[in-house]
Amino acid sequence: MKWYEKQQGTHSDVIISSRIRLARNLKDFVFPNHLSESEAEKTIEIIHNIFSEGQSDDFYFWDMDKVSSIDKVAMMERHLLSPLFVNMPIPNALIHNSDESLSLMINEEDHLRIQAMANGANLGEIFAMASALDDRIEAKVDYAYSQELGYLTACPTNVGTGLRASYMIHVPALEATGQLRIILEAVGKFGITFRGIYGESSEPIGSVFQVSNQVTLGFSEEEIIEKLHSVTMQIVNQELTVRESLLKERRLEFEDSIYRSYGVLSQARILTAKEAMTLLSDVKLGVELGLLQLEASDEFNIFDLMTQIQPANLQKLEKKNLDVVQRDIARANLVRMTLPKIQGG
Repeated sequence: MKWYEKQQGTHSDVIISSRIRLARNLKDFVFPNHLSESEAEKTIEIIHNIFSEGQSDDFYFWDMDKVSSIDKVAMMERHLLSPLFVNMPIPNALIHNSDESLSLMINEEDHLRIQAMANGANLGEIFAMASALDDRIEAKVDYAYSQELGYLTACPTNVGTGLRASYMIHVPALEATGQLRIILEAVGKFGITFRGIYGESSEPIGSVFQVSNQVTLGFSEEEIIEKLHSVTMQIVNQELTVRESLLKERRLEFEDSIYRSYGVLSQARILTAKEAMTLLSDVKLGVELGLLQLEASDEFNIFDLMTQIQPANLQKLEKKNLDVVQRDIARANLVRMTLPKIQGG
């Protein structure tokens, strides 16, 4: 089972997932934006050989030159790849474990991007996972490292620990009331930034955002994680407070909006990705507030469905290429088939 198919997780009513990413570069190679094709292939070979040594390891290797465009985008939609990695002009590769909770991009902005993901608020657990993989690689290769600066990276904002920690959060109440804009302005003072659902340069959809640290230099890994967690928990508490306020002051209006969203999802024959994400966001909120009781709710994961309805993953489910209209029809069919019925309805 993939990590995003599970429902459990600390503070999962607001925090969808946790991610740790470590940026690393090999000492004897220039950064990827200056790598020749042969050098890029050599970095892939070096890292691939490290994983080949462990015959019992549950890891999969992907030569991205042999992966279709749809498969690449589907991996990006599942947060295995970055948008930048999908479009890299040099040879690159991906290594990941069976549940996709641990992965390694070779030749993205840096030679190595080690990533660990889990649902809910689990930064400590996945930092340990990423660090163990980092240690395994560093035992076999020399990283580009400065005693004064720390790990050297292509982008100056990653120099130091090379650590980017992030939470994916669902904050529909803060967004609906306009309070999220105030929070966005405030968190920047603490070195925290908000990004869209697929990270830098992507748009937020369905009230889903990524919140992460901006700077890695001058702070330890533990300090970065603690600061991000502290700021995020303040956002979580504000989201929950606003939800309760809306429930108390505008319950009927709130409930009506959620049931309307459920009604469209359960009956629509055509759904765009943006519309479906917005409506699923409403249903997710309704379930968490107890306004909407769904049958077999313990077996239903809305975030998993949010992943499946994205364009490339939808086409993989259908096992064929679809144009925009065909995707909108297939998306509506999938949602109708997957969405549980209302208890007693």
